Amino acid sequence: MSVDYKFLVKVREAAKPKRIPKEVSLQLKGVAGPKAISRMKKESVDCPVVKDEVGFLVCFLCPSFLRRVTGEVHCAGGEGPPKEWLL
Repeated sequence: MSVDYKFLVKVREAAKPKRIPKEVSLQLKGVAGPKAISRMKKESVDCPVVKDEVGFLVCFLCPSFLRRVTGEVHCAGGEGPPKEWLL
């Protein structure tokens, strides 16, 4: 079985939730329910592409995001999220 991801990143509760840009919030409408989005706003990951902590919702919409499985994100490790999303 081949591995299609480059990085395995743990999702964790953020001590202080990251600010999520308005563009990200608008793209999520209809993708997930309001309760799920509210919970995901309080989570963060240490992004291996950006090499910094980012909010999970930014990670979720990143082109390198493949899937989230049991509290871990499978990341392709290619192109990162747009620079304007990183605050």
